[in-house]
Amino acid sequence: MKIKESIEKVPGGMMVIPLVIGATVNTFFPSALDIGGFTTALFRDGAAALIGAFLLCMGAGISVKAAPQALKQGSAITLTKLVIAVALGLLVQSLFGEAGLFGITGLAVIAAMSNSNGGLYAALVGEFGNNKDVGAISVISLNDGPFFTMIALGAAGMASIPFMSLVAVLIPLIVGMILGNLDENMKDFLTKGGPLLIPFFAFALGAGIDLSVLLQTGLAGVLLGVVVTFVGGFFNVYADKFAGGTGVAGAAASSTAGNAVATPAAIALADPHMAEQALTAAPLIAASVITTVMLTPILTSYVVKKNNKKGMDDSNKGVEANA
Repeated sequence: MKIKESIEKVPGGMMVIPLVIGATVNTFFPSALDIGGFTTALFRDGAAALIGAFLLCMGAGISVKAAPQALKQGSAITLTKLVIAVALGLLVQSLFGEAGLFGITGLAVIAAMSNSNGGLYAALVGEFGNNKDVGAISVISLNDGPFFTMIALGAAGMASIPFMSLVAVLIPLIVGMILGNLDENMKDFLTKGGPLLIPFFAFALGAGIDLSVLLQTGLAGVLLGVVVTFVGGFFNVYADKFAGGTGVAGAAASSTAGNAVATPAAIALADPHMAEQALTAAPLIAASVITTVMLTPILTSYVVKKNNKKGMDDSNKGVEANA
């Protein structure tokens, strides 16, 4: 059986297929992964540890010379996501009021578009991108959580930057960079381990997704996810290219983070007047999380194919060869 070959025919297959399987198991057999031991630790609770190991392995391939470019790309993508989220959110709010468009409120748009699924981003740039794209996560991780959404809604004075969360993301990358730059053999050893980890943490991420959310929100939640990936993605890709990237990192960041589902509740605590909007926004954002998990790999794969036709090399090998 040609399992690996079949999986790789799907855009971002090594990420998408295990994730969909994990989500299916969690949706229809939610107790199947609760038997404990190594099974639960690996397949349900292992996402954070596996992603940390992945970042360390991929960090080993980031040269010191590549770090400034990674920061430049990450900053451009993060700022673009915030600006577009605010613009579309305020447009929806001004045109359709608190009821929103098909129930999609300005709050839902801003909360869904102003952040990225870090695990999905790491997997996609690990498979399709280069070392600079991987390093950009050090900045892109800043949009994790409600901080930027609260800024966009005028509540920044009631929020604080999750600085330690950023540090926690950076440490595995930095450790990997140190090892990779000190020893070429360690660089070769660690970078080979990165792609191996992708399907494992993808399954664990999927095990935290309930596909029934799509049925609860109907087409509105799916539409929100489509807007996040393709409308937001359009601007993200060009922001990445403007910053000197290939567009792969911008495409890979065109998703909604899982913790964005909790953002409306944080907003409601900061501003009680938005409590009603927060209640309706949460399930829409949850649907966007699921939808973007499926669509973002497709967009990223499209950008890669388009680059290949132009003779551009998005891979890690291409970067190392040109370094």
